[in-house]
Amino acid sequence: MLEIEGLHAGYGDLEVLHGVSLRVSEGEVVALIGANGAGKTTTIRTVSGLMRPAKGTIHYEGNPIHTWRPRRIVEQGLVQVAEGRKLFPGLTVAENLAMGAYRRGRPEQADTLAEVIELFPRLGERKSQEAGTLSGGEQQMLAIGRALMARPRLLMLDEPSLGLAPMLVADIFDVVHDISERGVTVVLVEQNAVHALQICDRGYVLESGRVVMEGTGEELLGNDRVRSAYLGM
Repeated sequence: MLEIEGLHAGYGDLEVLHGVSLRVSEGEVVALIGANGAGKTTTIRTVSGLMRPAKGTIHYEGNPIHTWRPRRIVEQGLVQVAEGRKLFPGLTVAENLAMGAYRRGRPEQADTLAEVIELFPRLGERKSQEAGTLSGGEQQMLAIGRALMARPRLLMLDEPSLGLAPMLVADIFDVVHDISERGVTVVLVEQNAVHALQICDRGYVLESGRVVMEGTGEELLGNDRVRSAYLGM
């Protein structure tokens, strides 16, 4: 479904990715783990079209998308939830959700909204509340819900557990599992490597802009190097 080959990208003269290659098959949950600065966010920002690669290719459902604008990528069903949520704090929950489906017809929006509220009942209870007044966990639910309003076939989540209380972290990973069960392919960028590897089908370890290891979630959880460097074991 998604294939990245030899990706080089960065910021100005600073190259962050040095030949990243990975693949995501339809229906998988694939985790990208690594330390701060490893290139995880840069990878998915480049896939989303927010950054242009200096070299390499990105194919989504067989189409070369590395020259596409972000809007076109979203329209094709590849959607990112940014680190830090990036909500519209002065808009209500309902208005933020509507922004995720602004290019779709009202009847279709209504059907999708019902599905999102089923997944996140709290958003239904808070629909008239401004997004900036929600708790951290509720804001993360809203960010994911807004992305789901675009009807993604592949959803990329950037650090969804960042800044959440420990008891809410498990809830967010349960949501990721539920989204996958509903037929959405997921790419999960996470520093919380234990949780990410426990729910993923496969994972990639990034270090200094390079993929240094890949395997199933179970294989990486059992790898001594991964356990020592990322799992604190």
